[in-house]
Amino acid sequence: MGAPAASAPRLSGVARHGSRLGRVMRAVTTGSGIFGFVFLYAPIVILVIFSFNSSRFVSDWGGFSLRWYTKLFEDAAMMTALKNSLLVAVVSTMIATLFGTMTALAMERYEFFGKVGLDALLYLPIIIPEISMAVMLLLFFVLSRIQLGLTTIVIAHIAFNISFVTVVVRARLSGMDRRLEEAAQDLYANELKTFWHVTLPLLMPGIVAGALLAFTLSLDDFVVTFFTAGVGSTTLPLRIYSMVKLGITPEINAVSTLMIAASMTLVALSLLLQREKKQP
Repeated sequence: MGAPAASAPRLSGVARHGSRLGRVMRAVTTGSGIFGFVFLYAPIVILVIFSFNSSRFVSDWGGFSLRWYTKLFEDAAMMTALKNSLLVAVVSTMIATLFGTMTALAMERYEFFGKVGLDALLYLPIIIPEISMAVMLLLFFVLSRIQLGLTTIVIAHIAFNISFVTVVVRARLSGMDRRLEEAAQDLYANELKTFWHVTLPLLMPGIVAGALLAFTLSLDDFVVTFFTAGVGSTTLPLRIYSMVKLGITPEINAVSTLMIAASMTLVALSLLLQREKKQP
């Protein structure tokens, strides 16, 4: 009868030790998480703050000012680079979204010879290093005797954007209720009408999410663009790179802030659309 009573203090001590160890582990995990977020995002916050610095020297705070944003839109070279970036992003996004959607439908709904190999091939632009893809595309254009310029940039961006669009649209397809399409066909709708009035509206959030992701990736891309650009085809990331080589100025902070804001907005919209699961 005395053994249980004697072991009770030991069990209580083990419980207290486990509780203290758990608190220590939670504190370490929380601290490491906070440190990671600060390490990653503190430079971005500093960049945004100093984009409103009235002083030309980035190390000195001269007061709040929109001077560099105004100067940014008065820079003809910067506006040309922005126009090139938007042109490349819009054209490559439209074409990649079209082909990516068709590829997702084929991969998800049909069985055909070589499907496994094509499925693996689609993931290559996502998993291989960007520098490797850039070199391969450059070699392809050189061997094909295609002059480098905006056209080659668009082709390169389509090449890697198709994979991202396909993955996003295919994820949406896998979560769709096929019974809605079957119900439309039971009501004497042919395949075209079923696709146009049922499948496409249900698929639209995934298509738009994939297009937004592709647009963001195209707008921000530097490595592939750097290898496939030619004379007179400078995009915004390339323009920023050329300015950084001469020194960091508040104008660079301003354009970087605008690019960060645009990218975060597009990515947030893409994530919201991917999480949208309500059916009409």
